[in-house]
Amino acid sequence: MSVLSKELVQEIIAENDFKNPGEIISFLKEAFKDVLQEMLEAEMDVSLGYSRDESRHKITDNSRNGYSTKKLKSEFGPVQIDIPRDRKGEFEPKIVPKYKRDVSGIEDKVISLYARGMSTRDIHDQVKELYGIDISAEMVSKITERILPEIKEWQGRPLEAIYPFVFMDAIHYKVRTDGQIVNRAAYVVMGVDISGKKDILGIWIGENESSKFWLGVLNDLKNRGIEDVLIFCVDGLTGLKEAIAAAFPKSEIQRCIIHQLRNSFKYVSYKDLKAFSKDFKTVYTSPSEEIALNRFEDLKNKWGKDYPYAFKSWENNWEVLSPYYKFPEQIRKIIYTTNIIEGLHRQFRKVTKTKSVFPSDTSLEKMLYLASMNVIKKWTQRYRNWDQVMSQLMIMYDGRLDNYI
Repeated sequence: MSVLSKELVQEIIAENDFKNPGEIISFLKEAFKDVLQEMLEAEMDVSLGYSRDESRHKITDNSRNGYSTKKLKSEFGPVQIDIPRDRKGEFEPKIVPKYKRDVSGIEDKVISLYARGMSTRDIHDQVKELYGIDISAEMVSKITERILPEIKEWQGRPLEAIYPFVFMDAIHYKVRTDGQIVNRAAYVVMGVDISGKKDILGIWIGENESSKFWLGVLNDLKNRGIEDVLIFCVDGLTGLKEAIAAAFPKSEIQRCIIHQLRNSFKYVSYKDLKAFSKDFKTVYTSPSEEIALNRFEDLKNKWGKDYPYAFKSWENNWEVLSPYYKFPEQIRKIIYTTNIIEGLHRQFRKVTKTKSVFPSDTSLEKMLYLASMNVIKKWTQRYRNWDQVMSQLMIMYDGRLDNYI
């Protein structure tokens, strides 16, 4: 739907005889200034209770007292307007609040560009080119700092009481701290609620993963309202298994099958990799744990002499790999891999690829939060066949879901 009628547009064109787009921009700039000025005059009329041509009928002892000029930053470049004044100093304009000199919405644009991974120099160049406004790296940082209270609120927001599935993984970055470049991990926790919808439950920036660290994360989740998790889907993160057992003793732990396969394949010669992976598929597609163990032993007899380390990790981690076999296909598809969280990590890498080193933990936290918000907006669909998944879970975890549905 057009903002202006076709007739009015034709009238504007006829009256101004535009020769190029630049003249149209100049016209729009003046029109913007005129509209803004009229809105200020209308606000003053409302504030005083009478318009300029109705002063004889006013019922207030307050009155107009000239103007003060104000130079604003706008999407059309600098614009100078006249702010009406009243004798008692009671007038507080809403359209251009006192002390506000930027009406361009430029701060929102800077945050949007920052969220897409643009460097501060690129942001400066684009804003300068489009709006004629200089935005320094320091200013970009200052503008984006306004979301810090928002991040704090998001990171501490209440969560659902139960999540059928929770995925946990980490992605690593380099951050400058006290003049040194150090490795930092962003520990990401995602959940699938009882309606089948995905959500990012939190992101924690830290150094070394350990049972103590993970226990702190899990206790944070509990303090925010989580009472139960049916299945934790994880990679082989240090100390995570022990922390889950301490915080959520009733929960199942399922190690990512895909990560486990990759860990095995790295010990296999390239010439045998295709045949080895085809044989191993019979193990992780087995209909039961008993059959999987038999096939695993057959495979070990065939390949174990050449590639013993390819099997050792499966044997050491069988306790957290084997829960997979008791579930039906619909649930296996969900817990088979932590690719759901790796997909999120790919989005993170896309927006952080211009940052070889982050200037601070806060800078990293801001960018990951903004990227997360963009991803969450796209998560509108629940898992396929979710009704069947829930029916299976309610039978397999008798009573644990009843109070939450």
